[in-house]
Amino acid sequence: MRNLMIKEMKLSASVLSYLFTLFGLMFFLPGYPILCGVFFVTLGIFQSFQNARETNDILFSALLPIAKRDVVKGKYLFVCFIELCGLLMMGIAVIIRMTVLSEAALYRNNALMNANCFSLGLAFLIFGLFNDVFVGGFFKTAYKFGSPFVTYIVLSFLTIGIGEMLHHFPGLESLNAFGTEHLILQISLLVSGIVIYILLTYISCRRSCRRFERIDL
Repeated sequence: MRNLMIKEMKLSASVLSYLFTLFGLMFFLPGYPILCGVFFVTLGIFQSFQNARETNDILFSALLPIAKRDVVKGKYLFVCFIELCGLLMMGIAVIIRMTVLSEAALYRNNALMNANCFSLGLAFLIFGLFNDVFVGGFFKTAYKFGSPFVTYIVLSFLTIGIGEMLHHFPGLESLNAFGTEHLILQISLLVSGIVIYILLTYISCRRSCRRFERIDL
């Protein structure tokens, strides 16, 4: 798998996949729906899938002396690697905003979602949706990805919209906590997002392996 991962990173990947991880730093932006940064990270990954399709990368990988399911696992490993790089950027922004900038008026007066553990948990959720809906949808045919990506766009922005609205409802203000306020709740929500991400990715990967083995390339 190590060699396959190297192949994904050096041959299959679009440079945009790496550059777009920097959109994770959008978590620093006040007055802007910060979870859009998650979408832009996945848009970079989408470019790699587009590049792979145009260069017949899937067929090339399937002709290598490896199991067909390893081709799928290699793609998922690459996707998760890029997502984790983006999450690292988001995590850095969250830590800084929860500590050094926790009392900054620029963020305190922001009506939109605050960068905290809850928003980071939602980022994990959206990445999980991407892995399940888009990557899993791609491996239905190992060629078509337009429809799965459109479906993912709808679900991701629906999630972003709900996330932005929740803290405005009475009793849910703690979701938009600053600094170490409601820390136990915040950490619980982050852990929940991580668990959902792992489950969605694992289930999607197993399903994609079965589908890809049945495809006649």
